[in-house]
Amino acid sequence: VTVLERDLLPAGPEARTGTPHCRQAHTLLKAGLNALLQFFPEFETELELAGAVRARAAIDILVETPGFDPWPRRDFGFDTLCMTRPLVESVARRLVERQGNIALLPQCRVRRLAHSADKSSVSGVYHDEANGQPCRLDADIVIDASSRGNLTLDALHELGLPRPAETEIGVDIGYATAIFDIPPGASREWRGIIHRPDAQSGRGAFLFSVENNRWQISLSGMHGDHPPDDLQGFVAFAKTLRTPTVYEAIKDATMVGVIHRFVFPCSVRRRFEALATFPKGLVPVGDVICRFNPAFGQGMTVAVQQVSVLKTLLDERAGNALPLNDVAPAFFTAIQGVLAAPWGVAESDFMYAKTRGERPVDFQQRLKFGSMLQRVAIEDAAVHKVLTAVNHLLIPPTALREPHIVEKVNALMAVSN
Repeated sequence: VTVLERDLLPAGPEARTGTPHCRQAHTLLKAGLNALLQFFPEFETELELAGAVRARAAIDILVETPGFDPWPRRDFGFDTLCMTRPLVESVARRLVERQGNIALLPQCRVRRLAHSADKSSVSGVYHDEANGQPCRLDADIVIDASSRGNLTLDALHELGLPRPAETEIGVDIGYATAIFDIPPGASREWRGIIHRPDAQSGRGAFLFSVENNRWQISLSGMHGDHPPDDLQGFVAFAKTLRTPTVYEAIKDATMVGVIHRFVFPCSVRRRFEALATFPKGLVPVGDVICRFNPAFGQGMTVAVQQVSVLKTLLDERAGNALPLNDVAPAFFTAIQGVLAAPWGVAESDFMYAKTRGERPVDFQQRLKFGSMLQRVAIEDAAVHKVLTAVNHLLIPPTALREPHIVEKVNALMAVSN
């Protein structure tokens, strides 16, 4: 396996230009951590040794949502780890580099995909080496994890094949993220705060304890209402949130470094599964297929889950001596279950009046059901546990449609009406 990476890879947990969103707060959901442990059993231990902060789900992470500020604290038996994105990358990269059959080549910029003479398959990549020398690398199978997906889309055009249809949810969300030293007298009742925005303001926040005894805090605003990148404005923006929790935490804290901003225009889902023909030897993954509003913290986890699906399919082919280069159609079909839950969450952005895109026909009913479901979960610890597992992508959202849960939601709806 040869991995071509455009950036000069740092030795430790440092931000790099190839991941412009890496300075913003990130979450590795429990399902994402579980999937990574399948590849690297020591991953969780290595993260903690590198400084990641262990937090008990629904206890150490304070969750504030409109009407429920905060949610009750309940122990559902699993932990999450809080850390910066560069720390996750650094640990993952170190573990990959220990694999004897993987060559990691930095400062190699892939220009385009190579294809067979009959244009039926992708056969490698054209790239520039670290010294600028153009080169071709042949491969049995090419995995496009280049985020925006231009390599795959350009290859389809070059091969005379149609692009996949795209569904967009225009959110125009802007982030500003700062690092603060944790003050000596800071609250020890929580290790993180998730402040979900309401439909009127669209302003939200994340605060996580991260490595080096610091807080990483991301403030966000929808549809052009973006937080500023100066300390005074940053703190003032935090003061406008629905609750004072984040503001009270940072108002007297010392900021480290500068504030970094990031703008995310839209969630995008490409319907590769609907294509009648797709070139052999090529498999796009991650954001190439589907990217979500980062406010929901699903991106890293969904990417790892996709790779887990791909591993299963490749293992099956290797065991049965089947060719590896025809795996893409089966992969596109198999990941639809992985994408369904996070895309359903992304569609909740239609609660904002300015969100662009085609709203699902049943959106209002879903919104009402979700609101009542939260009210049930507040009172019923068992339902709260299921909801938490769904939010961590551990179980499918269909678990929330079990008859005993729907019955409780419908009963509350009847009373509310």
